Amino acid sequence: MFTGPRPGNRPRPRRIRGMTGDAGPVTWPAGQPGGRAAWAAATAFGLVVVLGFALGRTYPDRNSVAEAVIAAVVAIGAGVLLARSWQPLLAYAALATAGIAVIGDGRSYNVVWFAVCLLAGWCALAGGRRDGLVYLAGVLALFAGEWLWIRPDPGWAAWMSGSTLTVLAGLLIRHQIDLVAQLREAQASLAAKTRVEERNRVARELHDVIGHTLVVSLLHVQSARLAVEHDPADAARALAEAERLGRECLAEVRMTVGMLREDERGGPVSGGVAGGVAAPLPGVEEVPALVERFRSAGADITLTVQGDTGGLPATTGLAVYRIAQEALTNAAKHAPGVPTEVRLTVGGGRVTLTADSAGPPGTGTGLGLVSMRERAESLGGTCEAGPGGRGWLVRAMLPAGAAAGPGAP
Repeated sequence: MFTGPRPGNRPRPRRIRGMTGDAGPVTWPAGQPGGRAAWAAATAFGLVVVLGFALGRTYPDRNSVAEAVIAAVVAIGAGVLLARSWQPLLAYAALATAGIAVIGDGRSYNVVWFAVCLLAGWCALAGGRRDGLVYLAGVLALFAGEWLWIRPDPGWAAWMSGSTLTVLAGLLIRHQIDLVAQLREAQASLAAKTRVEERNRVARELHDVIGHTLVVSLLHVQSARLAVEHDPADAARALAEAERLGRECLAEVRMTVGMLREDERGGPVSGGVAGGVAAPLPGVEEVPALVERFRSAGADITLTVQGDTGGLPATTGLAVYRIAQEALTNAAKHAPGVPTEVRLTVGGGRVTLTADSAGPPGTGTGLGLVSMRERAESLGGTCEAGPGGRGWLVRAMLPAGAAAGPGAP
């Protein structure tokens, strides 16, 4: 049965002091495997020390009972401090090892030496490569000194091998922990980057849709205001067209905002209805209709199309449409009544769109220009806008077979 924390009461991450290996500190959630592993190791360490102390009393010992008791208390106390991640780690490990050496009394067959192996593994796991290898070097020197000068016994070789293998195992586990931490960090970074790109994409869509509709609707309303006294029928027509554009804008905004939502089954929400069918996004075939909407509002725009536009990918067609939409919107807003020439050319493996307005050149640094450039660059193309041609020139070049890039819809 699952006994972990409830989803609504998830514990905060707790950083274990001393986890400072080569890949950086490792964090464990409070009460999760990291903390349990530390106290489990401390418990096993304490049991081994107590067992070694008890067995050591069954045969003649050079140390008194008081000395052995003090050594056991020191070793267990140092182990508790290690479990609480006190620093410096090697100092408390050395203190615990000294207590174990007093209890062992130079006898290789005392199981208390198994506690040294536990300390070696914990130093490698919690302290990293440097602390693990430093402790291993000290332990090997201790066992070699016991073997050569205290009590010659081949059994010390077994403890030397066991400590070495334990350190290697600890370093391997530590490497896996560091690798998992790095992978989680990379995953979180990638998710954050994806969220930013998605927000930017939706912002571009909203900016293009709303900006275009407001400008064209404003032109119709202006025409209606001028014609309301002399030609009520024309004024009514202009207002009806402005109303239609407003409804279209509202539908596109709903569809774009629906990209940010998910239904209960995890699927996208289209048009505000879960599980609905998303309306098709505009493409290059809608560019003539776009130009016609501006013409109906009184803008002087000419369109020339060269080449076959039927084989363009949907992402390229959408980018061409949005760039044309933004260029015409800016021309109608900043230079109303000025003629604008739009030329769309497909050939040579690329699509070229130019919008040449006779309006006076200015200095554009708005979101719309950034949006056009980002759309083109997301497909491996380029888009430049600035003084040129007859006044202000927008020129976009896209690969005819462009694949969707990181920022493409």
